[in-house]
Amino acid sequence: MEKLDEYLRIKEASEYLGVSPNTLRNWGRDGRIIEHRHPVNNYRLYKKEDLTRLLRHANR
Repeated sequence: MEKLDEYLRIKEASEYLGVSPNTLRNWGRDGRIIEHRHPVNNYRLYKKEDLTRLLRHANR
């Protein structure tokens, strides 16, 4: 896993994208976005670059 500062937790990621945390969970389950897991506590993490790519794709 890369540096943890390159990742956002689910609340931060949902605010960045303007969606609810449940929407992010659903997108992860459906394979629309890649979810990573924290190596210690197993929390969902999202790479900032993946979220930015998703926003760019949605704005097309």
